[in-house]
Amino acid sequence: MAPYDFTLAQPGRVVFGIGSVDRVADEVEALGARRVLLIAGGSAAATGKRIAERLGHRLAATWHETAQHVPEELAESARWRASAVAADALVCVGGGSATGLAKAIAVDGGAPIVAVPTTYAGSEVTPVYGITGTRKTTKRDQLAVPRVVVYDPALTVGLSPRATAASGFNAIAHAVEARYAPGANPVTDLFAVEAVARLVEALPPAVSRPTDLDARSTALVGAYLAGLAFAGAGSGLHHRVCHVLGGDYGLVHADVHSALLPYTVALLERAAAEPLAPVRALLSADRVADGLYDLAVTLGAPLGLGTVGLPFAELDDAARRCTAAVADLPEPVLADEPAIRALLAEAFAGLRPAPA
Repeated sequence: MAPYDFTLAQPGRVVFGIGSVDRVADEVEALGARRVLLIAGGSAAATGKRIAERLGHRLAATWHETAQHVPEELAESARWRASAVAADALVCVGGGSATGLAKAIAVDGGAPIVAVPTTYAGSEVTPVYGITGTRKTTKRDQLAVPRVVVYDPALTVGLSPRATAASGFNAIAHAVEARYAPGANPVTDLFAVEAVARLVEALPPAVSRPTDLDARSTALVGAYLAGLAFAGAGSGLHHRVCHVLGGDYGLVHADVHSALLPYTVALLERAAAEPLAPVRALLSADRVADGLYDLAVTLGAPLGLGTVGLPFAELDDAARRCTAAVADLPEPVLADEPAIRALLAEAFAGLRPAPA
């Protein structure tokens, strides 16, 4: 896939192509930034070092600690560091944890973000961010939308097959839910359908041939489109439940999406039959829920909330928390506590979803 770049109507410039990570310093310079806080922890450390060398005198400090669901204490510490070094731009490298931390800093201090994703999280193009104290709280703020996103498919090659599958399902969840979410519109509909098409095409070869850069490139485009769809359409039942399970029980965000998506779709499919019809066709399945389940099996993506760390003893408590989180949704489904409890129980088992 040939490199390209363009500017979005919503705040955000996209730079795409193999080797584009080496353009990060140029993008920082174009923003006029002089003191950059670089966020690059864990597996992104080597890429962070590569970016740091090119930033040169513009690098004010490097932050190495990231965590799932952005703990409140971590956000406060990182904000303090950004203020202490007078950071006028943030560069985040990694998955949703790095992007989420950058967002938490940006909405507090206003520094623009240059995001360099290494997974298919899609959060780099959404205004949604979350911080976890006693409970995980998610909000929307345009300051959380990165000013520049640099997609380099080569940076995703290091993802394991399992992580590729789970992260890909995170992206698919953005697109599928965007078809029926409260803010769905003709533009997000187009983004969502094309996202599913790209992801369904690209994820099997990306999992089976991890160094296939064509597949990795197509998957990144799909994740980007899915993120745009989600940003416009907003969250529905699936994402609300995922945020509760991930934030309150410390589960890996992408794994929860994979383990839950076939079952939330099974619950909603009859009521959302029309908007989900294009997704069903792309999955070549009689039911979207079956198509998603079979795709997860093919990819080796996590299935079963029990396998991703939710204790069986917590199902009743989780059902109460999730029911409260979805109470204001307009979806035409009986989202009362017994229905949510049944949903979680089925997803816990990880078997083929039963008809609603």
